[in-house]
Amino acid sequence: MVAVTPQDDSRLRYAWRVCSVTSLGLVLIGIAGSTLNVALPTVVRHFHAGPLESGWILLAFLLVNTASLVFFGRVADLLGRREVYLSGFALFTLASLLAGFSPDVWFLVGMRVLQAIGAAMILANGTVIITDAFPPERLSQGMGVYMATLSVAQLAGPTLGGLIAKAAGWQWIFWVNVPAGLIALGWGALILRKMPRRPREPVDALGNVLLFAALSALLLALSEAGSRGLSSPVVLTGAAVFALLLPAIVLAERRSANPVLDMRLFGGRLLACANLASFCNALARSALILVVALYFQAARGLDAFEAGLSVLPVPAGIGLASPIVGMLGRSVSPYVLSIGGAMLSAAGLGTLMLTADPGTPYWVIGIGLFVAGCGSGTFLTSNTTQVMRSLPQESLGVVNGFRVMVMNIGVVLSVGVSLSVLTSSVGPALRVQVYAGTLSELSPVAVGQLMDGFQHAYAVLFAVALAGTLMAALARPQRAVASLDSTSR
Repeated sequence: MVAVTPQDDSRLRYAWRVCSVTSLGLVLIGIAGSTLNVALPTVVRHFHAGPLESGWILLAFLLVNTASLVFFGRVADLLGRREVYLSGFALFTLASLLAGFSPDVWFLVGMRVLQAIGAAMILANGTVIITDAFPPERLSQGMGVYMATLSVAQLAGPTLGGLIAKAAGWQWIFWVNVPAGLIALGWGALILRKMPRRPREPVDALGNVLLFAALSALLLALSEAGSRGLSSPVVLTGAAVFALLLPAIVLAERRSANPVLDMRLFGGRLLACANLASFCNALARSALILVVALYFQAARGLDAFEAGLSVLPVPAGIGLASPIVGMLGRSVSPYVLSIGGAMLSAAGLGTLMLTADPGTPYWVIGIGLFVAGCGSGTFLTSNTTQVMRSLPQESLGVVNGFRVMVMNIGVVLSVGVSLSVLTSSVGPALRVQVYAGTLSELSPVAVGQLMDGFQHAYAVLFAVALAGTLMAALARPQRAVASLDSTSR
């Protein structure tokens, strides 16, 4: 047995308090996003917004949040992680308050941009703060609880959004974040201790500008590809800008004395393969609930509330698996658990692919969804633990920002690719009925055509999950750690 000293016990108590702060931040941001997704039609009707404005209410947040994650990870490394993290809560709360008073749709889009910046300051640093607080042998437990809070947001957000929009008005979709944000800010200020800062160094301004521009162009192209097609001028221009800026970023970062992206940190096998595995998992996971919800409405004729209940096995699986894997992480390697989680995700998606039929019993579909959710919860916890354990302390912020950014890109690509594949099996005239969930009212022939699309969509997600399993297996820790050690000398 290993004796537990008073110092260890005190550190562990502090670590769990820190986990409560960071988990609260994750729930706040997750619920804020999912409630707006459900209530978006109410907001659009209030402002009489057109398709362009409606899309930017969601797109502005995703673009700015994803493109600024690495920047705020680097800023926190230099200026103080506690200060940046708490500033994120303050900015997110203020932007939520002002959003509810929006006089027009473009003011609301501007407040969504501020929300995105505050969320980036929180997301880029939450995982790092947990890593610093927990003893290495207990990190997997803290990460398991932290990741389990994702399921809380996914379970509560859609229902909460629908109820708020119906009972209190669209403004309260944003105002409900204000008391929650103030509680998180106060609790964080009370609990979080100041962390030592690195020596002041100049920020890589050119690298940040180039990275932000390249990611914005890429995300804009990905988000528009599903609705406008690959030949759209917006998609082609975004892809061209990204392709042109990518070599410029590499050149600028190699010449910079303090690069925002230190390429040496991403040269080892562990980080390269672990981040690719994370990207594949996000791509396979993110569109699953959307695709399955469309399946229940368009193919089986359920209403939105019934479809929402039908997809609950996914967040339930994530919420159950994450803390269990966190406890297992004390005795089982995160590397092994991440492979197992990726395999479970693939198994769940494979089940859905093989049983894509309007007459499939729900218990079969529910098992596939639950297994996929358990796989995602297992993978998220173990993959994050594996990456954070392998890094030098001074690089935690920027690499964690990069890790979350990669997952966000996977989310954008997942939705666009899945919907494009799904609707490719029916003609343009029927696609409106697919999105409206009314296709089942037309004819069995139309439903049969759509089932081919569902099968193809599941097949794509299944193939991506298998690729993620391969990447997780290639993320062997020994060689990657040795590589990082050699680059830091």
